[in-house]
Amino acid sequence: MATLLVFSFLAGLITILAPCIWPLLPIVFSASSGGGRRRALGLTLGVMTSFTIFTLFISYVIKIFPFDPNSLRLAAVVIIVLLGLSMLLPPLGARFEVLVNHVLGPLQSRFKKEGSGLSAGLVTGFSLGLVWAPCAGPILATVAALSATQAVNARVVAVTLAYVLGLGIPLFIFSSLSAGLFQKMRAVNKYTGRIQQAFGLVMIITAVLIYTNYAQVLQARVLNHFPGYSRFLGRFENDSRLQKQLGLLAGRSKTASESDKKLLSEDGLAPDFAGISHWLNVPARLTMQALRGKVVLIDFWTYSCINCVRTLPHLTAWYKRYKNDGLVIVGVHTPEFAFEHKTQNVANAIKQFGITYPVAQDNDYKTWQAYQNEYWPAEYLIDAQGQIRYVHFGEGHYDRTQEAIRVLLKENGHPVEGPLVSVKDRTPQFERTPETYLGRRRMERFVSPEKIVAGDYVYSLPAEIPLNHFAYQGTWDVEPQWAKAGPGAALEFKVKAGKVFLVAGPVHAGDRIKVFVDGKPAADIILDTQRLYKVVGFPGVEVHTLRLEFPDAGTKVYAFTFG
Repeated sequence: MATLLVFSFLAGLITILAPCIWPLLPIVFSASSGGGRRRALGLTLGVMTSFTIFTLFISYVIKIFPFDPNSLRLAAVVIIVLLGLSMLLPPLGARFEVLVNHVLGPLQSRFKKEGSGLSAGLVTGFSLGLVWAPCAGPILATVAALSATQAVNARVVAVTLAYVLGLGIPLFIFSSLSAGLFQKMRAVNKYTGRIQQAFGLVMIITAVLIYTNYAQVLQARVLNHFPGYSRFLGRFENDSRLQKQLGLLAGRSKTASESDKKLLSEDGLAPDFAGISHWLNVPARLTMQALRGKVVLIDFWTYSCINCVRTLPHLTAWYKRYKNDGLVIVGVHTPEFAFEHKTQNVANAIKQFGITYPVAQDNDYKTWQAYQNEYWPAEYLIDAQGQIRYVHFGEGHYDRTQEAIRVLLKENGHPVEGPLVSVKDRTPQFERTPETYLGRRRMERFVSPEKIVAGDYVYSLPAEIPLNHFAYQGTWDVEPQWAKAGPGAALEFKVKAGKVFLVAGPVHAGDRIKVFVDGKPAADIILDTQRLYKVVGFPGVEVHTLRLEFPDAGTKVYAFTFG
């Protein structure tokens, strides 16, 4: 737990560098310009308080007192716009300051020493916490999912507080520096009043951009143009130690086998859509039974998730290319934050991102839970008989997913000719190869075989394996949590790492795995029991092609981790 708290604090600390916080900075800078450090403190405390409450407990409040959570965002935007107007029109600003001090006077009197502006800072900060949609990496995504499904406990609260504390430190420093800079400007610049009025206008414009979600669109464009910056921000939250701790927080390690059994319904078919509040881009509700005979790609997404936003151009391009061949894409919009429940917000996002395929609002996480899903974005590819045949979590590997679509279309009597649809992959690439699972349920970064099936299958090795990709060769039985080696079984993969580890288990103690590095024999791993084995180590973080051969049939492999 201590490791997770440290990671959460650091994630909050570096959020100040992320594009998702940039829309807040003009408001922070503007609001800090007139009240000194007291206002900066109030603003920081306001953001921390409202974001914590809104993230953890809004789903509980809505259940007890049903109301539209978007009304809170609207109220917050109105307050921010009024604050902007008060800077733009000084007489209005004076009246607004008197009103705020009157309402929050008792709170301010407890803290007041020298200076002013604590109350106004609290109002602004509290409003910002309601309209801000952070770049929800794995940490906040897990917290948001647990909160939405009303599974908040002391550990979830602790993780959120650690994140918010990390966020608050640089936010206070930035707002304090902004206040100090403006005070120095005031002493030497006769146009300070005009500058403050300009800040007020910027504040109003920024608030409107945040409310209409156009700020999120701009963030996606920034990250698309600067992929290296995106890699820098995402590298740390993809640490394998963090992923393990998040799994424990969400209870995945305790329920993995149970989840695998529930992934398919009792008759082996993909679960139906459940608890959908609204259907968009389609005249009537869809069911899996009605979609029988089609190849269906279900995409779990949410419109403020930057990872989902980067996936959407690929989905829209596939739908345009393959819909006449029998492909149906269904976007299951499962909100991370309460304001994403509103149908009009989702409809606006659909228009902004050019989505023409059906979208289902899964506000109560019923379909999410039916699929035992844990990620944004997540793709479930279902064949014409209703069976889940391919699963992918997160961004990337778009060619592999598209190849899988074409394989299932061909099986359904609609072979597709010509090259794959080409859309530039904006997925951040990290410094080391991420942890990789070898079972079917969380199978990622694998080069597609000629077919996609469960059970024994002879896989053929591709001519070249891309970096951070894996390929089976020979006969393998690929089950939800593991893969079992058969005759001629081998694994070949290209990774960037300093150390390579494998979770594996033998049929008999003494079974071997032969290791080759860049085509040369490196070592034999002697298996004794089911555990983590070191495969190979390098002097530094290096790129190599590894091949593992399994002379003893029945050996089970579970996951690779990299150091």
